[in-house]
Amino acid sequence: MYPYLRMFKELWKFRNAPALPILGAHISHHRCWPQDIDPWRELNNGRTLTLYDLGRIPLGKRTGLHKVLARNQWGMTVAGNSTRYRARVRLFERVEMVSRCVGWDARFIYMEQSMWKDGACTSHVLIRSAVTSKAGIVPPEQVLKALGHPVQSPVLPDFVQAWIAADAQRPWPPVRP
Repeated sequence: MYPYLRMFKELWKFRNAPALPILGAHISHHRCWPQDIDPWRELNNGRTLTLYDLGRIPLGKRTGLHKVLARNQWGMTVAGNSTRYRARVRLFERVEMVSRCVGWDARFIYMEQSMWKDGACTSHVLIRSAVTSKAGIVPPEQVLKALGHPVQSPVLPDFVQAWIAADAQRPWPPVRP
């Protein structure tokens, strides 16, 4: 089940936090609870992605994105991700999460998030996100304009550009054996 109570807690916790620029970093802290673990008593890989939602949602609120989405009756969806897991997060351990937008292209907004424990990165995710309307994907340029931000993206980091290029070569739909 989706952790709605935790999501509402994060939104409440940051309700008076200062606004962030579109490329600003949102920092939050999370604990690995019993409902987050796998049979080895560590943070489940799928739950890790759900916990990353708990960083992106307050980030969207602090950048003003939530108001723009509501005003225009737009939604937001994850259109792809690449996750790197490097260290275990065990039951009851606390992590610091850093969430930020790194830029956009003609269709997608790219965000990176990382979890840290004792100064070491436990995981890192690169997210490709799309703002959606009844007509389909809303160009990020239109979203940034509605936010009152410059519509020109900063140069995407090399690893993001490489991921975009590699993903473009991936067959869709996949070949079914």
